[in-house]
Amino acid sequence: MNRYPLWKNLLVALVMLMGLVYALPNIFDQDPAIQITADREIGIDAQTAERVSGALEKAGIVYKAVEEGENELLVRFNETADQLAAQDVLARQLGDGYISAMTLSPDVPDWLTGIGAEPMYLGLDLRGGIHVLIDVDMDAALVQAVDRYASDIRILLRKERMRYTNVAELPDGVQITFKDAALRDQAADAINDEFRNLDITTRDQGGDFVVAATMPDQEKREVRKFALQQNITTLRNRVNEMGVAEPIIQQQGERRIVVQLPGAKDPGALKDILSATATLEYRLEDTEGNVQDALDGRVPPGSKLYQTRDGMPILLKKQVIVTGNQITNAMSGIDTRSGSPMVTVSLDGAGGRRMRDVTTENVNKPMAVVFIETRTTTEEVDGELVKRKELVEEVISVANILEPFGSRFQTTGLDSNEEAHELALLLRAGALAAPIEIVEERTIGPSLGQDNIDQGFRSVMIGLVLVMLFMAVYYRAFGLIADLALVTNLVLIVAVLSMLQATLTLPGIAGIVLTVGMAVDANVLIFERIREEIRVGSTPQASIHAGYEKALSTIVDANITTLIAALVLYSFGTGPIKGFAVTLFIGILTSMFTAIVGTRAVVNRVYGGKKVNKLAI
Repeated sequence: MNRYPLWKNLLVALVMLMGLVYALPNIFDQDPAIQITADREIGIDAQTAERVSGALEKAGIVYKAVEEGENELLVRFNETADQLAAQDVLARQLGDGYISAMTLSPDVPDWLTGIGAEPMYLGLDLRGGIHVLIDVDMDAALVQAVDRYASDIRILLRKERMRYTNVAELPDGVQITFKDAALRDQAADAINDEFRNLDITTRDQGGDFVVAATMPDQEKREVRKFALQQNITTLRNRVNEMGVAEPIIQQQGERRIVVQLPGAKDPGALKDILSATATLEYRLEDTEGNVQDALDGRVPPGSKLYQTRDGMPILLKKQVIVTGNQITNAMSGIDTRSGSPMVTVSLDGAGGRRMRDVTTENVNKPMAVVFIETRTTTEEVDGELVKRKELVEEVISVANILEPFGSRFQTTGLDSNEEAHELALLLRAGALAAPIEIVEERTIGPSLGQDNIDQGFRSVMIGLVLVMLFMAVYYRAFGLIADLALVTNLVLIVAVLSMLQATLTLPGIAGIVLTVGMAVDANVLIFERIREEIRVGSTPQASIHAGYEKALSTIVDANITTLIAALVLYSFGTGPIKGFAVTLFIGILTSMFTAIVGTRAVVNRVYGGKKVNKLAI
């Protein structure tokens, strides 16, 4: 009685061995490091590694190693000061197309990394960094959607040669006015066929005939949802371009985004990049219109008055050739002909075809590049600082189209190398679908993060020792077996988190502490059942068998309810709550294995198949 088959003993031993191996990387020290990645067009090879090592040696910076991975380099250092100095040196040496991110890299032996054994990621509260809460302007997203619909409807009506009197934008749609009822009805049918997601209505208004194309509630929800998701994607791209390792960017509620950047140290630069909305538009110059008439208020239809960077007025066509949304890549550099900063732009397929068609039809005509940016200024009003947002649209260059070109070309007219570099970054990352506002910002220093790690580790150890002492004193030999299972459970939790590459946060440590206390519940039920069987006169072997068998259903029921609670927390919680739920869920599963299967295997090895007169319990 009380014997496991060989396969079950081997299973327990295998699980314990794998848990120990995959938890092992977390005990190694972390080196200050710089992770270097590159655009696909450039790539990383042995020559890049030589450039990096040569630049560091020339600057007199001591480094530990340069490790080449799949399209990335990892430069390790002994000191944080060397890491900081190397970041500036490598940024200057490598230039655009390369992204260097300061990070911490565990010094794990190759034989562990070779089998996929990696340490857990540390969250913002443990590692230090920047936490930003961003609010997305959903009203502006709707205004932009209405503006797009108005532009698309104008293009449709011109294409169908339907003459309209006016196109006016409503809060939730577009209103088109005609002088003829038959033409109005014909236009309504055309708009309904092209834009089936809009509600189309017609009415008579005085002597005019009106078509109203409005967004239903479902379309408004879709517009808001798209704006939020597009902003999350854009912010993630911008953060990646900045070179921040292991960022966390996720939705919070219906209109907010949480950005957590472990290891980031410059909140000012971060806020500028996250909230920037710089983009480009390419338009043809209106060479037939009169600039002075436009200045006097008589702007020609189909044109718009702009200013160049030196303050000179210029008339441009309203119709945009391509926008920043169609840019797939952008790299800053120096124009070899003029020596001025420039940005090399690559367009997507549709943008490239559009640019080729327009430049083919307008050779020797001027085309302008419009730089669009939302700038935030702070003014003191009645003793209080008030932030104001200003949309700046300025023409940065005007040049004749010498020959047709398509999806790749250069943009010049920028003021500095820094502006060219930042514009290239923003164009690569994409434009924000809706304006954003940073409503909360917290900076956590690495020393505070280390304090959190130390206190979290101390709390786990104190809880573990106290529980182990109680079990050893109260249940004696069986209590020591439960203590062994408790330590194994802790190792398995760390191993599973490492295998999943989960991010450990302070609430996650709280979940581990809670699991340590709850893990012995199953053993308490089993041991009390064994005691009860002994009191009613059962033999020691029968008592052990009955204790494990009869307590099993109670243990499973109790743990399933806790698992359900953990799933609910993970499904509906955000941020820290998810971290707590993950460790709680994993801890419950591992504790059930160690408390039921693990302790039974040890008890069977100690007492199984032997004549036992008395149990030390």
